[in-house]
Amino acid sequence: MKNCLLFLGIGALLAGCTMVPKYERPAAPVSNSWPRVATQANSTNSAADIDWRDFFEDPRLKHLISFALENNRDLRVAALRVEQARAQYRIQRAELFPGVQGDASVVRQRFSGAVTAFNGGSVLTTYSVDVGAAYELDLFGRVRSLKEQALEQYFATDEARKSVQIAVISEVASQYLTLLQYREAKAIGQQTLDAVQAAYDLNKRRFEAGAASELDLQTSAAQIQTARVNIANYAQLLAQAENAFVLLVGEPLPYSLPTDQTLQQEHVLTDLPAGLPAEVLQRRPDILAAEHTLKAANADIGAARAAFFPRILLTGSAGTASAKLTDLFTGPSATWSFSPQITIPIFDVGGTRGKLDVSKISKRIEIAHYEKAIQTAFREVADALAVRSIIDEKLEAQKLLLGAQQKRFDLTNARYRQGVDNYVDVLLAQQDLYAAQQGVLQFQAVRMLNAVALYRSLGGGWKL
Repeated sequence: MKNCLLFLGIGALLAGCTMVPKYERPAAPVSNSWPRVATQANSTNSAADIDWRDFFEDPRLKHLISFALENNRDLRVAALRVEQARAQYRIQRAELFPGVQGDASVVRQRFSGAVTAFNGGSVLTTYSVDVGAAYELDLFGRVRSLKEQALEQYFATDEARKSVQIAVISEVASQYLTLLQYREAKAIGQQTLDAVQAAYDLNKRRFEAGAASELDLQTSAAQIQTARVNIANYAQLLAQAENAFVLLVGEPLPYSLPTDQTLQQEHVLTDLPAGLPAEVLQRRPDILAAEHTLKAANADIGAARAAFFPRILLTGSAGTASAKLTDLFTGPSATWSFSPQITIPIFDVGGTRGKLDVSKISKRIEIAHYEKAIQTAFREVADALAVRSIIDEKLEAQKLLLGAQQKRFDLTNARYRQGVDNYVDVLLAQQDLYAAQQGVLQFQAVRMLNAVALYRSLGGGWKL
């Protein structure tokens, strides 16, 4: 009795440990500070804690993001992968508990009289009902290591879903801002076309009156065609952007959306706190997913190590058996069996050692993936901060340039009408004015897109 209790105590003690190596988070292979940090924001909240509904203020954009979160196929697949990983974890966790199953059978068998004591043979009918159980004594933690691996894979899949959600939100917002930019760029092209058409009409009248040369007339005619080409180019970009937008949203856009705003009316939280790299990077779902995958590889080493030690499987069954169905649960019909099994690896030509080496190498690969994820995230944040630190200055300079080009065009056009300058000067001024208008629009879009990129790179947008 004492030996039995001693054996059970040792088994319980061994069952509480595994051979999984102690996990240590790899050091982040990046600097402790951002290379170029703009003026720190007044807000103390982390970008990851800012809900996307608070980050974006445009009602139409909010509706479109909601539609995308419901219908985007990439996000739907990511959610299904989470469900798949959760089911796989449940399967692996079930291995920790005994498996119980019931069997009922009837067997009719004829025996040959030539090989039995039954002259002429006989038919024997057997009815049986059994309940069986099987359980592996996880003395060395193999099953628990596999369960931990499945759990970490589930966590990694869920973090990957959050990353897809962040990507969908930022892509919808970026595509929406791009649409606004193309629409306004096309509108600027149309305004330019109207202006050059009026100039052509004036040149035509002056040419017919002998006050303008044919060169001025043809120059203004070329301006019209150039403006039309620019409008056609933006019309093409606008159509392609709308198609890409529908793909992101996952369905045709409904007609009940709030009205569009102009790019100048758009507003997002551009004053995002950058924080410290160590704090920011460890909150990004893609980095968390890489770390959970690394932990899963670490747990797999424990399972590979446990394969060097014996596996003990306990199987047993109890039930009844009888030649008559009516006697199945009466009389001396009880049956039982108990079959413990131990498997000891003796010689497998290095297969078990090879599996352990594979597990260790896989962990090293996942460490590299984890470090690469941190480096990629660091660069994304650093790039966004670099743009934020100078974009306002560039936008202000571009607005001043636009004002100067507008005055130049007005003066040149007035001098041409007075006969002081030739039309080539007007043409050059018109081209520079158009470029300055498009430049202001582009910088306005870059400023908004940079805010979205910074929000995404800091891990914002994963909260539903």
